[in-house]
This record gives sequence, C-alpha cells and structure tokens, in this order.
Amino acid sequence: MTSADSTELRQALDALVAAASNAGLDAAAARDEGVRISAAVAESAIGASLQWVDATGAASADDFFEAASSARRWRASPTDLLSSLASESPQHAGDYAKALTAVIAAASELGEPSIGVLGAASATAAAQLAGARQAPSLPPISRTESTLFPSTTLTSASAYTAEQFTTEQPDFARPGDATMAELARRAGLTPAEPDQSSPTATQPAPASAPPAAAEPEKPKKTVEELLAELDGLIGLDRVKREIHRQTQLLRIDQLRTAAGLTTPTLTRHLVFLGNPGTGKTTVARLVAGIYAALGILSKGHLVEVDRSELVGGYLGQTATKTSEVIAGAIGGVLFIDEAYGLALDQYGAEAITTIVKDMEDHRDDLVVIVAGYPEPMKGFMETNPGLASRFSTSITFQDYSDAELRDIFVRLAEASDFEATPEALERFEQIVSIEPRDEGFGNGRYARNLLDKAIARHAWRLRDVAEPTLDDLRLLVAEDLNDSNDGDTPDAEGTSAVDPILVDVPQTDQTDDSPSDDRAEPTTSKDTE
Repeated sequence: MTSADSTELRQALDALVAAASNAGLDAAAARDEGVRISAAVAESAIGASLQWVDATGAASADDFFEAASSARRWRASPTDLLSSLASESPQHAGDYAKALTAVIAAASELGEPSIGVLGAASATAAAQLAGARQAPSLPPISRTESTLFPSTTLTSASAYTAEQFTTEQPDFARPGDATMAELARRAGLTPAEPDQSSPTATQPAPASAPPAAAEPEKPKKTVEELLAELDGLIGLDRVKREIHRQTQLLRIDQLRTAAGLTTPTLTRHLVFLGNPGTGKTTVARLVAGIYAALGILSKGHLVEVDRSELVGGYLGQTATKTSEVIAGAIGGVLFIDEAYGLALDQYGAEAITTIVKDMEDHRDDLVVIVAGYPEPMKGFMETNPGLASRFSTSITFQDYSDAELRDIFVRLAEASDFEATPEALERFEQIVSIEPRDEGFGNGRYARNLLDKAIARHAWRLRDVAEPTLDDLRLLVAEDLNDSNDGDTPDAEGTSAVDPILVDVPQTDQTDDSPSDDRAEPTTSKDTE
C-alpha cells in the first residue's frame, strides 16, 4: 500500500461532492456520507484507519471506527441522501450512486484488504446501485455482467486512470481484484473502446440532432402496492397485521375528516422493538410510502439516524444539529435506530427535548419512528414525559426462525444473481441451528454476512479457473459456506497451514427452537386497542 491509496479516496470523495452539488444536495452532508461509508467498507482491513484519517482529514483513528459503526447499515441498504434522491429526483440518483461506488472501490484498497473486505465492498456497492437502479441514467446489464458484479448497473467517470484498474491480474493479485476491476470498468473508470458512430470531441454531433426527450417521472406507488410489498417480506406476521391495521385506521380517519365528521387525534408515531436485522428499517421505509400514499405525508422519504447523527460535541450544539436532521425529514419519516442511546447523558436529553418539540411543531407532516431492544426502550420512553404520549403504538419484531433465515439467504443470493445448491442450503441450516439467539443476534444481517463470506470464498475457489462457466459463476456450494482461513496457503499435504476451528454442536431433543408467532411479544397500541 502507498499514499496513492489515500489520494484515490480523497479524489473519490471530491467526485461524490461534485455529484451531490449537481443533484442539489448539501455538499457537506454528501461528503459525510462518503467518509462514513468508506470507513464501513474498510473497517476490518489492517492499517486502513491511518490511511482513512490521511484521506479524510479526521482527527484520529477513533473517528474511523465511530464512522464505520454509524454506516454499517449502508452495506445492505442505500444511504439516506441516495434514498431521498431516488424518491424525489430519480434523474440524479444514478450519478450519485455511481459516485458512491467510486468511494467504495477506493475504500476497498485501504490498508491490507482481505477477501471479506472485498466481499463487503461488492455488497455495499450493489446496495447503493440497487437503490437507484431504476433511475434513467443507469442502463440495464446482461446476466453475465451482473454475475461478475451482482446487481449493479453503472456507467460513471472519476479521477482514476486506466492503469489503476487494469483487468489483467498479476500472479500476486488478491482474490476479488477482478471483481473490483470489473466494477471500475462498468463504472467508466477505465476507458472503453470508442464507438465510431458516436460523436466525439473531434467529431461533434450534427447540429440538427433533436434534443433528448425528458424522462417521465416515476409514478408513486399506491397503498395497495406498498401493502403487497409488505406482505411479500419473509416472516413478520404480527408486524404485517399491525401495519395493515394502522393503515386502515388512518384511511378511515382521512375519510371521516373529508366528510366533516369529528375525528380523534391519532398518534402516527411508532415504536419498533426487536433485535438487529429483523426488518425494522425496511418496514419503516414502507410505512413512509404508505403514509405518503394516504396523503398524510407530503414526500414519503425515510431519514435514518442514530445518536451520533443527533448529538453535538457540546451543550447547545445538539439542539441545532438535531433540528437540522429533523428539517431534512419533514414530509417523511425520521427513523431513530437504537434510540435509547439518547438517554445516556445531558447531550442526549437535549436531543430528546428538541425531538419532542419539533414533533409537535411539524405534527402534520412528520412521523418519527424510534427503534431498539425492548428493555432499553422502556427506559428511553421514561426519560421525557412527552415521549409516552406521542409514541402510543409499539410493534414487536420477532427473531427469524431457521427456515425464515434460509429463505432470506436464498432471496438475497438470487437478488445478486447467485444460486445456492441444496448442499449449500443444508450447510447454511447447520450453521444457523447452532448460532446463539441472544439479544445481539443479527437475524437478516447474519444471513447477509454469511452470504458475503460465501461470495468471497466462491471467488477464491475459482482462482485457478481460467474460463469459468456460467454455472461456475452463479452456483454457491457447501464449500463456500465452510469456515475457512480466507486464502491461507495449503501445506504440502493440501491442508491449510492453520488448524480449523472446531465448534461443539449442542445436543437437544427439540426439533425447532425458533420463535413462533404464538410466543411473540404482543403488539400494543393505545389508539387501536
């Protein structure tokens, strides 16, 4: 690694700011997203923190890990600004997503990246591009191309050179370099063969060429379409019923108001309780769309934050910082993850006071959803007397069962144009069956992490295959889900030089210890009971 890697990230961040400015976004907010997502990608790479500090101008390596922690969710979902663009200005979403992929590619080169880092970079870039894949600036891709870089559609330009992203792999190339080179080529970071029929700098377009027709605005989804999307999610039966009930309650309230009837004051704000990875953010995004389709919200976008994005460095700064975040959420949903983090000190208390005030000031065009573990959230609700009255509806998200996690794994793999063999799925079930289901269990994120690792091992498994077939590129086998040393050199007998980790499988007489719908914590609602 050289100082050039820091320069590449710095240039990619500058390009992201330029793309944001062209889209009418706040340049500082866009750069902050780029800085944070780059840390999330490079988090596990040895030596990455120091190069990240050099590229971003951060104060210390502590900032690196704090930034990574705040942006891990973007490994599997689009950033906040990209989500906003996709719903409000889809014509700009594609360019911004492509600029994010350039930041991700640069971040994947920091320090000493492993297969896992490259797999995380691939998944993160795919998530950003998926968030803008219907934008008019993104062309469709072929099945073969999408296999090389799953779920991506990119054609962009940046400050990189062709030499930095050659597709010829030297003998010492790391596994995954070909994938990142393909990302660079698809992003337009390497020059393509010129199209002789296309206008160039020396061959201007004919003066009589008609102007390109404006792309039609993407139609808004209806309530029925959004509820169907909700019903299509895996598991979450109680959650689905409650969202359907809330939707019907608000629909009738709207009709009563239109008919001139007296209606009770309904609290639209929600509390989501559950472990990480249980679909809380996904459902919150659907709620935002449903409320907009009902006419309750003017935009229907989702702004997702946690304590770090609300609390300032000194008293007085927090109120301003929180109000700025809320201003960006007006017309949509403000989703505060791990909200109990605000109950830790006077800085968090200042943020809570500001949130309560702004919820009242913008009650006609703002919905707030707070989320976190059940027990800590009880303490959070008691920190301010205004919270309990404004959050009267709580929805509990159950942990996924083994079968549901398998279905999630299959769906995620298919979305990235991979297919798990029956043996691979059997191995997946063996792994999840012995995973402790404590408070920190990752649920859907756990399945996503297993897939990321499987994709990385799949790439390493094909390292000596010069011309892999389409099935080679698509199929995940049981071997890809086995614990490995991520490329340790085999010894003379063909075994890894590092002994494998042995896992004791607990013996149990139960055939299915996953939580069922009947054992789930009940959903409570003061408004609807």
